[in-house]
Amino acid sequence: MTKVAIVYHSGYGHTTKAAEAVQAGAVAAGAEVDLILIDKEGNITDAQWASLAAAQAIIFGSPTYMGTVSWQFKKFADATSKPWYTQVWKDKIAAGFTNSASMNGDKLSTLHYLFTLSQQHSMIWVGTGMMPSNSKAAQRNDINYLASFSGLMTQSPSDASPDEGPLPGDLETAKLFGQRIATVAKKLA
Repeated sequence: MTKVAIVYHSGYGHTTKAAEAVQAGAVAAGAEVDLILIDKEGNITDAQWASLAAAQAIIFGSPTYMGTVSWQFKKFADATSKPWYTQVWKDKIAAGFTNSASMNGDKLSTLHYLFTLSQQHSMIWVGTGMMPSNSKAAQRNDINYLASFSGLMTQSPSDASPDEGPLPGDLETAKLFGQRIATVAKKLA
């Protein structure tokens, strides 16, 4: 069975909701998925580090704060220097996702950070593989309405609880993204 690990930080719960949708998509594609929440101090457990080492695909996730990943995700990323030194993650599938309150919010900067982290680890990056919903007829809850190719972008209004955002279209996009990552990992296994 294909093993996928989703390692992410969530400050208010919105990014957790996106991570759970990505997980649901990967599970629907037949993958075994470990959901790894980086704690409020930027740490994960030894067992979670072992899960990352055992995974065939690692999906990184962080909210976009001030144009990049949260400090907790950055602390985790800095701690990946040990697996980097021995290239433990080399040739694993990598992907990334982010959520912010604004439609743009410089989310692409966060995805670029996650991409760069994956390339430091010699991983194989996979984007969304989805066409954007960008016609006049497009509605906010259409698939890939935020038109991201590099990785998954979701949006939650700043005054929305995690029950209210990300919106259903973004969550469906997240599920399809999770399916894609699991399918690509299975093909390359």
